[in-house]
Amino acid sequence: MRNEKKRATPRHTAARCLCLYSLLTLLNSFFAPAAAAPGDVRTFKAPQPTTAHLRIHGSTDIENFAAVIADYQRLHPNTQVEYSDLVAQDIYTRHLRAGAGDRADLLISSGMDLQTKLANDGHALAHRSPATAALPAWSQWRHEAFGISYEPVVIVYNKRLLRPEQVPRTRRQLLALLRDPAAKLTGRVGTYDVARSSVGYLLATQDHQLGSMAGALQAALGDNRVQLEERTGPLLDRVARGDLALAYNVLGSYAQARVDAGAPLGIVLPEDYTLVLLRTALIPRTAPNAAEAGRFLDYLLSPRGQAMLARQVGLQPIRAADGAPLSPHARDGARVRALRPIALGPGLLVYLDALKRRQFLEAWRSTVQPGKAAADAP
Repeated sequence: MRNEKKRATPRHTAARCLCLYSLLTLLNSFFAPAAAAPGDVRTFKAPQPTTAHLRIHGSTDIENFAAVIADYQRLHPNTQVEYSDLVAQDIYTRHLRAGAGDRADLLISSGMDLQTKLANDGHALAHRSPATAALPAWSQWRHEAFGISYEPVVIVYNKRLLRPEQVPRTRRQLLALLRDPAAKLTGRVGTYDVARSSVGYLLATQDHQLGSMAGALQAALGDNRVQLEERTGPLLDRVARGDLALAYNVLGSYAQARVDAGAPLGIVLPEDYTLVLLRTALIPRTAPNAAEAGRFLDYLLSPRGQAMLARQVGLQPIRAADGAPLSPHARDGARVRALRPIALGPGLLVYLDALKRRQFLEAWRSTVQPGKAAADAP
């Protein structure tokens, strides 16, 4: 899972537990030889004579998702699948600009706000099935946008550069660390560039809605000349190499993949609150093969499909092995009580308003990139 593109390409062995807080410590993974480049397209030919076609635009790396497609084709050997590996923003914009020959049948994205906007603006086709009916209410909207998995948003640090007593467990502790001159973190902290990363923008706006410390934390990141990246992979690369000591607001499955592959990384689920991101699927109203898209969506939400997403992609299932819905709200423990799933729905549209977005980005730049903001001023 990613913001979308990552250069490392983890594959995960079976998760030994479906509990969200256990995922980060129990998933095993290994790296495939090379990552697909943004925009790569791969065609998975049908094992038997082709009678059905499915075109997917997705923000999950081809290398990881290929095993999911192969498993689907075991069940439906006459279906040929074309998968375009895109970042979340490109999934959104390509759909709006698509001509007749480039229309996708299914959009799978971690940009859940952009998926919600597509549904809100009339671009989604409703889909009802026993599989979608079993989803938790917070993970589907209007029978048009569906969560297929969820994962925590974490802090990642280099174990060789931060002593255990320095590791921040809350945002208040992170703020104190950033303000401590002895920590020497100038130029050694990273996060998403929210002006370029749709997922980074979503997480930053969620921070502002949930936490009173968001503004102070942004300012402290700016004071430390925070390093900005559009995608998760480069952030993790830099932390693993030791170029950065830590990265804030990173997708947990990608970080765990690096840990399982031997990178000297530590992972923190912030104890004040831990955002939980949904990866969502949507069938466009213009889908040429909507019925096949609905069948693939039902497969992803089936116990078999959910197990494949956990095993091959490292995504936390929405449904348990017996098909029952999972909910991070239903478990005990301080770590789980801190989980804050981002719910699908109209609340995600607030910061997609053009004026609201411009105002947020101007304020963000003025604190996180004060030098650049001043240079860009008329």
